[in-house]
Amino acid sequence: MAPYSQDVEEAMKTFFGSLREKDRRRYAAVEAAKLGVGGIAYLANLLGIDPKTIRQGESDLKCLPDMPPEDVRKKGAAESEKSKRVRRSSVSFTRS
Repeated sequence: MAPYSQDVEEAMKTFFGSLREKDRRRYAAVEAAKLGVGGIAYLANLLGIDPKTIRQGESDLKCLPDMPPEDVRKKGAAESEKSKRVRRSSVSFTRS
C-alpha cells in the first residue's frame, strides 16, 4: 500500500518529527483513519512507530478535552498587536 507520493510521505515524516509525543500519536491515528483498511500498518511502517502507538492515538482522540490544556500562542502577543492598532488609530489628521 502506497497511497501517498514520496514527496507527501517526506512532508508527513518531517511534520510528524516536529510534534510532541501525544500529538504524534493523534496525527498518526487521524492519517490511518483516512486511509481505512491497512492504514495503521502503512503509517506504522512509514513513520517508524509501533501499531500500538497508533491505536493509543485513536483512544486519545476519543477523550480530547473541550479546551486545549495549554496556550499555543505566546503570552502577550495579542496585547502587543492591540497596542499597535491603538497607536495607529489615535493619530489624527487635520485639514487646513
